[in-house]
Amino acid sequence: MLCPKCHHIGTKVIDSRQSEDGQTIRRRRSCEACGFRFTTFERMEKTPLIVIKRSGIREPFNRQKLLNGLIRSAEKRPVPLASLEAVVEDVEQTLRQEGDSEVQSEQIGELVMDHLAKIDDISYIRFASVYRQFTDRKMFMQELARMEEGNKDAKGTSISTEDRHSN
Repeated sequence: MLCPKCHHIGTKVIDSRQSEDGQTIRRRRSCEACGFRFTTFERMEKTPLIVIKRSGIREPFNRQKLLNGLIRSAEKRPVPLASLEAVVEDVEQTLRQEGDSEVQSEQIGELVMDHLAKIDDISYIRFASVYRQFTDRKMFMQELARMEEGNKDAKGTSISTEDRHSN
């Protein structure tokens, strides 16, 4: 390991601890030349996950890009950042568990919308309007009707958005 201070290549590990999530190991190191102490993190290398866009273009899965889209959809809404980060984590984990190294962007969008529908209706509609590329009011109204139909299925009876959020 290269010392960040003097760039000497020899360091020794002073302490190792597993992180809370169990995915990384934190190591305290000391440079054998100058004695400078620093911390490194080891994590398992994951197979790259490639997203196939609608246009056919392939690009690496980008957690930050997905999180940014969720943040935009939840702007000025009472949705904690931790909830959005959990959606990103769950979506990535679901995709990796399926074992495919390439996934369609549509699959990612559907997974995200399943989560957003449970978190916040407005954030869901905002995300859906971009993801499904709403071009007019009719498409927007169709999505609202689909949401209401989902509420009927889940509750056995239709309830309004105001009633659902006042409980």
